[in-house]
Amino acid sequence: MQPVTKILTDIVSSAFGRCGYDPKLGVVAASDRLDLCQFQCNGAFAGAKLYKKAPIMIAENVAAVLREEGIFSSAEAVAPGFLNLTLNDEYMLKVAKDIEGDRFLGIPQSEKPQTIVIDYGGPNVAKPLHIGHLRSAVIGESLKRLAKACGNTVYGDVHLGDWGLQIGLVIAELNERYPDWECFKESFNPDTDSVPTLNAELLCEVYPFASKKSKENEEFKAKAHTATFELQSGRAGYIALWKEILRTSVADLKSNYQRLDVDFDYWYGESDADKYIPELMKILEDKGLSYESNGALVVDVAEESDKAPMPPVIVRKSDNSSIYATTDLATIIQREKDFAPDKIWYVVDKRQELHFTQVFRCARRAKLVPAETELEFLGFGTMNGSDGKPYKTRDGGVMRLSDLIETVTNASLERLTSSSFVDEDDREDYARKLGMAALKFGDLINHRSKDYIFDLDKFMSAEGKTGIYLLYTVSRINSIMKKAGDFKAELNGIYTDAERELVLKIIMTGNAFSYALDEKAPNYICENAYQLAVSFSRFYHENNIMNEQDEKKKSSWLALAKLTRAIIVKHLDILGISTVENM
Repeated sequence: MQPVTKILTDIVSSAFGRCGYDPKLGVVAASDRLDLCQFQCNGAFAGAKLYKKAPIMIAENVAAVLREEGIFSSAEAVAPGFLNLTLNDEYMLKVAKDIEGDRFLGIPQSEKPQTIVIDYGGPNVAKPLHIGHLRSAVIGESLKRLAKACGNTVYGDVHLGDWGLQIGLVIAELNERYPDWECFKESFNPDTDSVPTLNAELLCEVYPFASKKSKENEEFKAKAHTATFELQSGRAGYIALWKEILRTSVADLKSNYQRLDVDFDYWYGESDADKYIPELMKILEDKGLSYESNGALVVDVAEESDKAPMPPVIVRKSDNSSIYATTDLATIIQREKDFAPDKIWYVVDKRQELHFTQVFRCARRAKLVPAETELEFLGFGTMNGSDGKPYKTRDGGVMRLSDLIETVTNASLERLTSSSFVDEDDREDYARKLGMAALKFGDLINHRSKDYIFDLDKFMSAEGKTGIYLLYTVSRINSIMKKAGDFKAELNGIYTDAERELVLKIIMTGNAFSYALDEKAPNYICENAYQLAVSFSRFYHENNIMNEQDEKKKSSWLALAKLTRAIIVKHLDILGISTVENM
């Protein structure tokens, strides 16, 4: 289905044309003054300049034609030239029924479906996930689900940091602790020699220890750089150890992402792009883009329009090792070969914008992808504490993501302890779902580019713009439908103002999805879900559904409640939030 504003734009554009005006003037938007009208068209103002007429005259001409359409309860020209439109109940009900019967629940499907690769998550191997990884994971997952829901082919790639200095640091530290391991010997034979089995706890302890050590000990730092270079050069023992580090880390990462209901289609890492680096270097050389500077290989990416200095991108360091820019460029080659995507989106901390500007410009100059392929940086802000600074633990450290998940889950469990609506056997599962709803919605309700304050009490509230409030709304409708049993539910009319408001919100849902996809911003989905829940609450309080004696009204109200639930649940699914049966 098309969004209702697109349907109305087609109708109003036709009316402009029938009046002798340019149909392009008939763009319809939702009104921000529902006390005046539901929709509005301001094309008469632009038409006044084209046709040397007062805008009110043009608006009156078009309004007269629209009144013949039979879908408007009101089509009025309002000085100085606004065209105010309000749909009649019959047409609103028809659109609601169309949504009810639509397998996509009114979510507009892309006219030209595209292939989209979304780069999100971005964890580093051998390091525990911390709260800084939350936003990339939940925003990226939501965008993936949104783009898929709109009919596109979408691939989510975690893009592991598994080939850089952090691996060299771990290898160097393990070498100092366990020098007798076969993998550290020059004679290591991968066919006959083995690597000890590692565990996540050891790796999570080794990396921060080694990282701190490298800042204090130049000799160890040099050793880590050497280990990184030898790994990337294919030293057999280091490759075998790296594979074990990767196996251990990925298993741990997957368990944490699973708790967030975040699922990646591909677990590619920087190492997977390594084989494309020679091809990258040849392209840059053949096109005359790369040159040596202070021993490093660089590419100029500055443009005349730059308002600030734009440094060249380094594609090979003076010690011949690769860096992030190298693997990011090689990854673009890989993705073009594997997926031939129309778009590649990068859901990354907004502080990385300069890096990606350099990478994208280099990719464009080297023609690594077709000119029409979209490369877009979707930067996100930070999750802050009450002091407005990046959220920290009580002792000032960076909180592990697993600890944050545990915190919100325990807070939910505490609230469920006294609940008579949840069986004791179900409490842990409910607590996890409530905690994730609170955490994810609290994040996603903010535009991805904005910083926000982490406020657990606010996020856990059953009132206001929270995931808990939405789960409560769904559970309330579950209760209504359970009480109704087999009573026939069928949309047959609009009987009250509150009902009319809810139906309008439902038929406007397609627009929220269009806005969200156009801006790559899940907060539109959050806001629309909340507005639906608020409208349903008003409808529920003003109409006693179960005690209604008029069976026709009761049938329609039950159908409306059922449709509202389906649409809110669809919103929540795209946000990666699971519902609960009752609360």
